[in-house]
Amino acid sequence: MKRSYRLRRPDQFRRARREGRSFSTALLTLYVVAGRRRKTRCGFVVGKHVGGAVERNRAKRRVREAVRLALPMIASGYDLVFVVRGSTVIEAAFPAIQTSVEQLLRRAGLWNVPAVPTTAMIQ
Repeated sequence: MKRSYRLRRPDQFRRARREGRSFSTALLTLYVVAGRRRKTRCGFVVGKHVGGAVERNRAKRRVREAVRLALPMIASGYDLVFVVRGSTVIEAAFPAIQTSVEQLLRRAGLWNVPAVPTTAMIQ
């Protein structure tokens, strides 16, 4: 995920968690707050209860990749913080993580369905 799409400073994470709305699934929690920019920016948090640094980094990479693949479908102008809820993300199948991310974004109302191109009717 490109640097311009990421939250980087602690105050950005705090603002999303303090002022934002939260949505949860078994694997992840999502905090959503209206951003101060036109782009959607994402941050990822993995607590020490998940395991050592290797496990935490693996969990973060898996969730970050699922969000990167969904980025074209996400409405712009929001700051999102994804919090990994447990070590199950490490063993979970990647499609399960993608489904969890999509469910959270749909519940938050940020999932944009692309317009289906209409074909001209032949008369």
